[in-house]
Amino acid sequence: MSTSTVDPIICGRVTRSLDRTELFAVNGQRLADIGVVPQLLAQTALHELRAAADGIPPDPAILVRAAELFCSGEPGGETVAEYQHNTARATGLAIATVRRAARDIMAEVKSLPDATVADLPPSALASGVRIHWVAAGRVFAAVMASNHPAPNASWIQALYHGYSVVVRPGGRDPFTARRLVFSLLEAGLPPHRIAFLPCDHRVGEYLLSQADRGIVYGGDDAVRRWQHSRQVTTRGPGRTKALLDRKCTADIVDHLTLSAAFDGGTRCNNLSTILTSQSPGEVADALAAQLAEVPVAAPSDTIAILPAIDAGRVDGFLRQLDGLRTGLTDHSAALNAGDAFVKLDDGSFLARPLVMSTTDPHHPAVGLELPFPFVVVAPWESSSGAAPLRNSLVANLLTKQETVVEQALREPTIRKVTLGKVLPWSARPGVPHEGNFTQFLLEPKGVVTIAMLRPGDLRCVG
Repeated sequence: MSTSTVDPIICGRVTRSLDRTELFAVNGQRLADIGVVPQLLAQTALHELRAAADGIPPDPAILVRAAELFCSGEPGGETVAEYQHNTARATGLAIATVRRAARDIMAEVKSLPDATVADLPPSALASGVRIHWVAAGRVFAAVMASNHPAPNASWIQALYHGYSVVVRPGGRDPFTARRLVFSLLEAGLPPHRIAFLPCDHRVGEYLLSQADRGIVYGGDDAVRRWQHSRQVTTRGPGRTKALLDRKCTADIVDHLTLSAAFDGGTRCNNLSTILTSQSPGEVADALAAQLAEVPVAAPSDTIAILPAIDAGRVDGFLRQLDGLRTGLTDHSAALNAGDAFVKLDDGSFLARPLVMSTTDPHHPAVGLELPFPFVVVAPWESSSGAAPLRNSLVANLLTKQETVVEQALREPTIRKVTLGKVLPWSARPGVPHEGNFTQFLLEPKGVVTIAMLRPGDLRCVG
């Protein structure tokens, strides 16, 4: 099977780096030869971008055309099938997830005008007095992860608002960002507005430190340094939770199953914890039985949902789970013959859904997030209120207790609240994901076009 070559793209130029690394598919086969950017080359790229940056937003039609090319064209000579195949093999994502992510990116790009209007307050304050929103800097750095392609839409939003953008792709998914960059260039984006720089974590940190604004995706270790930065916004583990304070009926189980397993549990807002006033064991049994029906199919299969994982990561997850099993009941083991990771014919492993319960709401597994459907069910008492829901990207409240709803809305570490059988990723333009990203990118300036004082008024001053 042929091996792809991925090199940096600096201001429209494919630049071969002498520093190389190999990317392997989840089955262990060699997949791509990656040109890695050393810090000196990263400095050169940043200098070139900043020297030409003018803060003028590109024609939105360019971004829409680029999104269409990304979904259905052959940017950089890469077919849609080649992109989907490489991304699925490298990340283990189901091919259906990769396809849906491409459509999601296109939809987000097309909705940018509406999202901007929804995210900003009215600009007209009075006759002749208004607010004008502009990019808060010239250069934006994006350090991406590899769990899902869709977050790449974030740096296109920065382009939309006038930034010049440097992208450090995820280590296991260089293909999505590269395809987007080629699409943007072919659609007519001025070359000096974009750079694609595969690099190690140290150089990625350097890019963030030198940019005017930036975003970083990843685990706790990747985002920790930037959590209190005003220039860099972080996208770490979501730790989405559901509060189940009602009878666990079949329709509720369906809702929780989809919340946990959609896109193979690889989204940052997939459900990973259920806190319930019902019996945790009974809720876990019902959820495990439903999740056991998710097809066991290789990612290349059109019916596949679950992600594939390489043997090394499987060993790591097994060690992690073994260290947490004290105080946990495994409700999936009996349904999958104790085989949480199924070895596929190509040598990779399919991660099957795993549901556990505990009688201890403070068990260290509560809040744990893994890159496949993994849910821990724990007890909740009304007297605890919304406190156990803290540190959640999304809190799904299946309760009629208005006091708890109000507490959740006031809790600073809960970023979004959904009520009833609403999926965690449900949104529309203007609904914050993790804060108002548009206002993070922009800053307001006052514009006054009428004289507020008449010349004769100066006699009254002092």
